[in-house]
Amino acid sequence: MSTVIVDYESGNLHSAEKAFQRMAAETGAGVVTVTSDPEVIRRADRIVLPGDGAFPACRQALFDHRGVFEAIEDVVTQGGKPFMGICIGMQMMATRGLEYEETPGFDWIGGSVEPIAPADHSLKVPHMGWNDLVLDADHPLFDGIATGKHAYFVHSYHFRVADPAHLLAHVEYGGQVTAVVGRDNLVGTQFHPEKSQETGLRMIANFLRWRP
Repeated sequence: MSTVIVDYESGNLHSAEKAFQRMAAETGAGVVTVTSDPEVIRRADRIVLPGDGAFPACRQALFDHRGVFEAIEDVVTQGGKPFMGICIGMQMMATRGLEYEETPGFDWIGGSVEPIAPADHSLKVPHMGWNDLVLDADHPLFDGIATGKHAYFVHSYHFRVADPAHLLAHVEYGGQVTAVVGRDNLVGTQFHPEKSQETGLRMIANFLRWRP
């Protein structure tokens, strides 16, 4: 079994690599590789797409790495292998992003990435720090995790899904802010599981064991 974390120069992947390697060793889930090689991606059993920064820049960086998105698409949409998007990697599953300019996403899960607009104007944007998850659906990603567990966020935009069935978890921040989305073999976390201590590590382990 092999898990690939896609490297398209979208941020420091060291903490994600270490967290996934640790949980792969604990769960017997095989090897974890960080790569931008399309052929290595095509051989993967699971794909993780991280991302930090702005939606348009991350999407451009991904598509600047020739053949990388096509390889991801082959594995995930054609091969049906498990996929996890993290932060902007999760947002790119949307139909479109509205950060700075309208930018097309993968359109794997319908919806738009829109600005966070807390009803309480004393709440600052970006939404930064620890917040309590509210689980909206049962999912193997949440095995051993309950509403109220903490996760670490750093973002100014969130994924407003078109179909409520695709919203797996949210947090309250002057209104509902999307935390986890998913359908079929796809999941995405707005927060950083590799920085979310026990809760995040448990989710990573659950993803590595997931057989959609």
